[in-house]
Amino acid sequence: MEKTIPVTALKRKIRIAPSILGGDQGNLAGALEIAVAGKADQIHLDVIDGHFAPNITFGPGTVKALRKKTDLKFDTHLMISEPETYVDKFLDAGSDLLTFHVEVLTGERFDALYSKIHGKGKVIGLALKPATEMPPWVEQRLDKLDTLIVMTVNPGFSGQSMMMSVMPKLEEVTTMLNDKGLPVDIEIDGGVEPENVGEVVLRGGNVLVAGAGVYYKPDPVKAVGVLREKAAKAIAMGAP
Repeated sequence: MEKTIPVTALKRKIRIAPSILGGDQGNLAGALEIAVAGKADQIHLDVIDGHFAPNITFGPGTVKALRKKTDLKFDTHLMISEPETYVDKFLDAGSDLLTFHVEVLTGERFDALYSKIHGKGKVIGLALKPATEMPPWVEQRLDKLDTLIVMTVNPGFSGQSMMMSVMPKLEEVTTMLNDKGLPVDIEIDGGVEPENVGEVVLRGGNVLVAGAGVYYKPDPVKAVGVLREKAAKAIAMGAP
């Protein structure tokens, strides 16, 4: 059995972030209302352009329309090939956190995005696909991040099962951030379910993105609380 990391001294707050991509695509406002009713901490918005990943979801117009319906943090995960083209549009639409993929950036391009986003009072994150190891330029800029997403499925579609083979990487990321004393949120995106959330939080994940884990359940409002309760129980017991 692989070891798990006990919760560390940094004590990152557990946050539940329903991904509305897992909800009714004909009623995204309804999916948002479910998350709000379930007392979610933030809303995860999966933006996919059909190039970086094999799906097309929604754009800044949809984010702007949803922004009118809640004050919850909008965690916009940009799975797109040319983030510079759209960053202003998503900022103007009401995104609070913009997360970009390391696979399409360089350190210099990240720096330009960081300056623009922080200039508008918003925050930035980076995401790693399951097979991507952390590039040196990312490690050098960890202190500029609000969030680091460790993807546990390949980007594209909701409803995939979590790739447990990514857990050692999550553990490495947690150790690196803790060693540096950085309270960066560690977001886990892909296949988060009540059955695996305990292991995820013990290995350091604290922002739990759930699409199917919320919206595919018989009572999706209740499902938000179930994930929170399972995470809290694992932390209290020190075991999944």
